Amino acid sequence: MTATPDMPVLHGYFRSTAAYRVRIALNLKRVAWCDAFHHLRHGEQRAPAYLRLNPQGLVPALEWEGAVLTQSLAICEYLDERIPAPPLLPANPVVRAHVRAFAQVIACDTHPVQNLRVLQRLRAARLDEAAVNGWARDTITDGLSACNALIADRDGPYCFGTQVTLADLCLIPQLFNARRFGVELAWPRLLAVEAACLALPAFADAAPERQPDAE
Repeated sequence: MTATPDMPVLHGYFRSTAAYRVRIALNLKRVAWCDAFHHLRHGEQRAPAYLRLNPQGLVPALEWEGAVLTQSLAICEYLDERIPAPPLLPANPVVRAHVRAFAQVIACDTHPVQNLRVLQRLRAARLDEAAVNGWARDTITDGLSACNALIADRDGPYCFGTQVTLADLCLIPQLFNARRFGVELAWPRLLAVEAACLALPAFADAAPERQPDAE
């Protein structure tokens, strides 16, 4: 798609679960965007031009109307504030805090500890590939087990009831990553949420394998 001055540009990579979250949010909000791809395994996210946009050298970043937004949860909440419907956070402040906590279990405590940058440092520390992949599996298992417990007493079809929330936007990409690393998916409740979400075009169209830069 050709960019126009008022169209956001999403800097990402097809397999980045953080970028995956933002793609889902953009789809749910019915925002058309242009992609700018940065191949993480080739180190393109560390190119000087991109570092001027995001000094962390991470994806995603969202350019829109002269602003550059980074960090997937911040981008999703920005979209929710700018385009209130459908809401990604519940009106009830307690449930809203629970949704944010669930999302942060994944986005702050699980995904960052098993992402490419950390795994490369483990390899640099001379851990063999089996140990590196074991690290990722254990990290993801711990995080998803906690998420499962957090919604064990809540009805579906989504994490927090009948409305998709920020929790679902974090869960579905993390389950994608779990399969990549061979995690045993022993959480029927989480898998039921996944099936419900992937039945929605906003989630299905955001899947990594459906992105133009997919390999």
